[in-house]
Amino acid sequence: MPRPSRLLFALAGALYLTALARDGVDSWVDATTLPPVLAETSVEMRDRNGELLRTFPVGDGIWRMQPGAVDPNFTAMLVRYEDKRFWAHSGVDPIAMLRAAGQSLWNGRAVSGGSTLTMQVARLIEDGSTGRWSGKTRQVRVALALERHLSKRQILNLYLTHAPYGGNLEGLRAGTRAWFGKDAARLTAAQAALLVALPQSPEARRPDRNPDAARTARDRVLRRLERQGVLTKAETNWALTDIIPDRMIPFPRLAPHLTDRVKRQTPAAGAYDLTLDAGLQSRLEALVAQAAARIGPHVSGALIVADHRSGKVLASVGSAGYQDVRQGFVDMTQALRSPGSTLKPLVYGLAFDQGLAHPETLISDSPVMFGRYAPLNFDGAFRGDVRVRDALQLSLNIPVVRLTNELGPSRVMAAMRAAGSKPRLNGGTPGLAISLGGVGLSLHDLVQIYVTLAAGGQGPILHHDMLADARQTKRVLSETSAWQIADILAGLSQPTGGATGALAFKTGTSYGHRDAWAIGFDGQHVIGVWLGRADGTPVPGAFGGDLAAPLLTEAFGFLKPELTPLRPPPPSTLLVGAAQLPQPLQRFRPRAAAFESDSSAPDLLFPPNNAVLEMFGAPLTVKLRGGVGPFSILADGVPVLTGQLQREFEIPNPGVGFTSLVVVDSHGLSDRATIRID
Repeated sequence: MPRPSRLLFALAGALYLTALARDGVDSWVDATTLPPVLAETSVEMRDRNGELLRTFPVGDGIWRMQPGAVDPNFTAMLVRYEDKRFWAHSGVDPIAMLRAAGQSLWNGRAVSGGSTLTMQVARLIEDGSTGRWSGKTRQVRVALALERHLSKRQILNLYLTHAPYGGNLEGLRAGTRAWFGKDAARLTAAQAALLVALPQSPEARRPDRNPDAARTARDRVLRRLERQGVLTKAETNWALTDIIPDRMIPFPRLAPHLTDRVKRQTPAAGAYDLTLDAGLQSRLEALVAQAAARIGPHVSGALIVADHRSGKVLASVGSAGYQDVRQGFVDMTQALRSPGSTLKPLVYGLAFDQGLAHPETLISDSPVMFGRYAPLNFDGAFRGDVRVRDALQLSLNIPVVRLTNELGPSRVMAAMRAAGSKPRLNGGTPGLAISLGGVGLSLHDLVQIYVTLAAGGQGPILHHDMLADARQTKRVLSETSAWQIADILAGLSQPTGGATGALAFKTGTSYGHRDAWAIGFDGQHVIGVWLGRADGTPVPGAFGGDLAAPLLTEAFGFLKPELTPLRPPPPSTLLVGAAQLPQPLQRFRPRAAAFESDSSAPDLLFPPNNAVLEMFGAPLTVKLRGGVGPFSILADGVPVLTGQLQREFEIPNPGVGFTSLVVVDSHGLSDRATIRID
């Protein structure tokens, strides 16, 4: 065979063998079973501005976060240092592998690695070894397969998701969060260089445990990148002076109770955008913790801030400390508690709408019995006839129970539900005591009710999801009644230390001092505060006005420097004094009083007004006419006899001197006489 023919035959044979080898490699790569590339990543909770509120570790306790936005300078430094032909090769860089093998033979040890970023990804997603030929061969095979199925950007994203950064940190974003307290969107040259160096020996170079090794590795990256023209000499010198972080920064865990609840409700989502404000949430969590600590070692607290125009929850503090000894794991924004006097504004608003009363209507604050139930004021005193405005501002019990009796407890319960709350009763039938706190409500429920009041009698449903559709409550009060309630509550003496302006607020204390409440609103926001013990144990001396009200005003101060003005009165509002009111509104009387056979006011026949009596310690005889029993008798504002059905009876001797006697019938009508006993 001529020589040229032999050369052509040999060349053809070589090409044939090369094709066979190529086809064999292709088949080998195509037959590769790829490991899962969609690894579990940490669930993230973000605030209204995209700031991280909280992140959850994955099932094995690893912090593995989606990379998010990455500083392009970091990407350039990583590729240049680790795999400068990354964008060109097909998963394996023969030049780098030959160089690494030659250096290893020459020096008798490994000097540089030949692994590409794709090969490193193959090792990371399989958690494979690098020290054995079998392991290296497997990495090559997986790397070639990855390059056939994924783009370069996708492969780089896998590296940024899985690269180890020390301890239980995986992925660039977990590394930047733990070591620098920020995301990876903007990094200094020193920070980027440390993050390039860490994945090669994440434990040996951990900054908090081996700062010298971390600094040496970082500086090596900086100097090589300077030689390669990625960094200028000035940039390198400046970066070399930067300090190495000496501790891991904890991942944020703001609003832990709310974020726990959100995660349980929709566990499949990887990220949640909430209506909260991270900065406000952080400040208020610290504020509640400080307030609870001042009160006592076992006292907890809770607080909610909401925009009553939109229904968005801006802050939700579930306890004084998520892992605190005060049973901080209990979410007190959701716990059912007695609301104390905080429901009284709703009752008065309903009474205004029913035509039973007006803010200037006179109502009797005197002993009364409803069957066997005889309500008392918190201080045990009685004030006689008072304006409804004053009765609400003084938080008197007897007037509001009179109105509840006339409205019917079921109407009050229905109004709470219409406002978006979920009241709970121990028994099946609501009683008159619901207006004094005899019903179970959560702080969330109460804030929802006050959102409805503040919004004009019909308001938005509270929500914490940025994507949630705005929903409205049912109409609970007319705009006029809602404004009248706000006007009364804004007339209270303002607690000090908060934002300036008029704040409409109400405090409450539950039976036995178990709960201290304060809820208030201005023209845009509602804040609700609860203080007490999570286990329901009494806190002696705890009053809503003393403990919760100052915290309420401080919270408003943290929210904004000046309060938003309250709404002006609607055109239909009747702004007159008591004397100018229609006759039925001048004094509250139950509707049934008009149909009683003896509905006149009681008349104190004896002793008459200005009488002077010589009694020598004997009981005082009292004679009445008119009125509807049972009757109560007060001497100088103190009840001396209640439940009296007769119109002639005796009371204890009031003692020497002047005494003011008041007789009150079951409709709250009364008569008075001042006598002197010698």
